[in-house]
Amino acid sequence: MHTSLESDCSMSVQLVDLDGQTLRVATWRGSDASPPLLIFNGIGANLELVEPFVRALEDVSVIIFDIPGVGGSPAPVVPYRFSTLSVLADKLLTRLGHHGAVDVLGVSWGGALAQQFARLYPARCRRLILAATSPGVIMVPGKLSVLSKMIGPRRYFDPAYMQQIGADLYGGAYRRNPALLKEHSRHIQAPRGRGYLYQLLAMSGWSSLPWLGALRQKTLVMHGSDDPIVPLTNAKILAARIRDATLHVIDDGHLFLISRASDVAPVVRRFLRQEAS
Repeated sequence: MHTSLESDCSMSVQLVDLDGQTLRVATWRGSDASPPLLIFNGIGANLELVEPFVRALEDVSVIIFDIPGVGGSPAPVVPYRFSTLSVLADKLLTRLGHHGAVDVLGVSWGGALAQQFARLYPARCRRLILAATSPGVIMVPGKLSVLSKMIGPRRYFDPAYMQQIGADLYGGAYRRNPALLKEHSRHIQAPRGRGYLYQLLAMSGWSSLPWLGALRQKTLVMHGSDDPIVPLTNAKILAARIRDATLHVIDDGHLFLISRASDVAPVVRRFLRQEAS
């Protein structure tokens, strides 16, 4: 079932039912002939939060959906694993008419999902972009004072709390520019019911370290130099373990895709358009 919602001149939003799970899906149709870019968002993050980055991509076609329990996608009855979401994403692509390969970008929590998708569907994933992410539970953790603020979704419900902790949480430009936090908060839709808990459970016990070396996709690992949540060392581990990976470090924090969208988007476009070697 498809249900169309309101959209602006370039973004189309719809509800898609896949075997009883409703997903809120947004697509941007670009003029570039390359495969579309499938984006997996961060924990508790509705699709609107990455819109500045998507618009900066200009002619790249993009597909993104709210993870079940986030934004406009209702939470399922039972928890899920990254493998479950990978199967769901594959079904979504088919439902949208994409039967071949796509490019995949994962942000933070969504970077783990992107790694799992690339492993389970190697023919589906042409290029892989891992932004501000890690290899899972076997990682170099951020400071306990920072991670403790990630346990619950309070920052999504309480704008004043977000203003209080956001600079220390996200680092980079968010330390210097309070207006960025206000703009970020303006686009937040608080996670629904069990949604945030399910995302935390999906990450529990998961690690890509045992099989990262088996990934064959050309991969771009992007990371901020001042990331309090996921220290830069994790990106270096990913780039070292994945066979065909390049590391690109941005002078910013965890949310560099948003705060530095105009600088980062051209890097992504160039990577997606590189000739296969």
